Amino acid sequence: MVLQAEGLTRRFGETLALDDVALTLRTGEVHALMGQNGAGKSTLIKLLTGAERADAGSIRIDGRAIAPATPLDAQREGISTVYQEVNLCPNLSVAENLYAGRFPRNRFGLIDWPRVRRGARELMAQLHLDVDVDSLLGSHPVAVQQMVAIARALGVSARVLILDEPTSSLDEGEVRELFRVMRQLRERGMAILFVTHFLDQVYAVSDRITVLRNGRRVGEYTPSELPQSALVTAMVGREVVLAKGHARSGAMAEDAPVVAEAEGLGLRGRLQPTDLRLRAGEVLGLGGLLGSGRTELARLLFGLDRPGQGRLRVAGRDAAFRDPADAIAAGFALCPEERKTEGIVAGLSVRENIILALQARMGLRRFLPRARQEELARRFVDLLGIASASIETPVGALSGGNQQKVVLARWLATEPTLLILDEPTRGIDIAAKQEVMAEVERRADEGMAVLFISAEIEELTRLCDRIAVMRERAKAGELPGGSGAEQVLALIAGHEAEAAGAA
Repeated sequence: MVLQAEGLTRRFGETLALDDVALTLRTGEVHALMGQNGAGKSTLIKLLTGAERADAGSIRIDGRAIAPATPLDAQREGISTVYQEVNLCPNLSVAENLYAGRFPRNRFGLIDWPRVRRGARELMAQLHLDVDVDSLLGSHPVAVQQMVAIARALGVSARVLILDEPTSSLDEGEVRELFRVMRQLRERGMAILFVTHFLDQVYAVSDRITVLRNGRRVGEYTPSELPQSALVTAMVGREVVLAKGHARSGAMAEDAPVVAEAEGLGLRGRLQPTDLRLRAGEVLGLGGLLGSGRTELARLLFGLDRPGQGRLRVAGRDAAFRDPADAIAAGFALCPEERKTEGIVAGLSVRENIILALQARMGLRRFLPRARQEELARRFVDLLGIASASIETPVGALSGGNQQKVVLARWLATEPTLLILDEPTRGIDIAAKQEVMAEVERRADEGMAVLFISAEIEELTRLCDRIAVMRERAKAGELPGGSGAEQVLALIAGHEAEAAGAA
């Protein structure tokens, strides 16, 4: 055993975030840490990495008690962490990020840059990555940035590597490469704590699984003794039916009202001319790899960017949105991909976040009465199952899944005619995913048009009436609802004929 935690407890005011939790990591293993949003996973990681101090309990490395007061303390004890949002410096080079805080010095006391570059190349070579170590970290995709963060952990001789949602922004090829690196590190004797919401990935790479629920440890298992359905039950505390197959009709009436229509909509260097039609009561899926143009199209539809060509028609009339306020006034809503930086206002309460868009649409001179604000907040907290001690709790204190529900509630409160959801289930647990998708289906059944953007092909094939696929910043084609994952993958890969034949 390289790391042993016992009786870890942490309170935040009246909230017991972690209650007498134990965790054991062994050398040469990948140990999955599973649980719903709010189960205590993030708090446990913060205690292990020195970002927070435990109220009770102990942490041992190789049998020796430690009490890291800062992440640097934990790093010195051999514990390194790679977070979902890579916390390196994008304005520095790859080499500078690898050696920040521990630059080697020459005999004059200056940074030994040749040694830095040489060491950086050696670290990257250990992960079989051919990267210019003098290039800016921010010039590389997220997958490469995460590999740099892992290489940094190698450079500081980490015994324990914590990977917190490392695959949430990666495509399938990048996930496979990350798993190759994880297996390589496991063979070298590193203990890896792997946090993810993707059940298939747990069974693809993990040796053991620890499940948390409501701040307590449910148990520790091997993958062979805990099938997926049992894992979900352990996480949620009740049986959850995992959705399989196409749940919606897969066929929309051709005469359904067209809520919005893009004709040749594009922006030079960001999106090629694109046609898209959204009907009332329809869930239109938008798939494709990262960087394929999905988010760029959403930004043009919502007025965040001004199109360089083409036109947008709303309810049959030409529309030229100057900014998102125009889009909101036209009945559009957008839940952005980056909820932390573009969705929530962390310092405001749940109530204030929920009424934000509705108040913006009403204008500065018409204030939403406090009683109406509280009524709306409580209704959506109940409707979406938002776990919060109070509607006055700062939304930044909620788990990621509950933050996502607050953002969704904000836009549902405006009663939009078109709801654009950009990766609404990214980084949230299986139960929250089911709840969000069920709400999307319900709203579509009531007549709302929904544009559902997701990298999860299974979500698209299960939920959507039609699926449009983006490739290289252009629309590659469309598929009817009920199409299989193989047709979607064929379009993504550029095999249009194969996709059409399969359909």
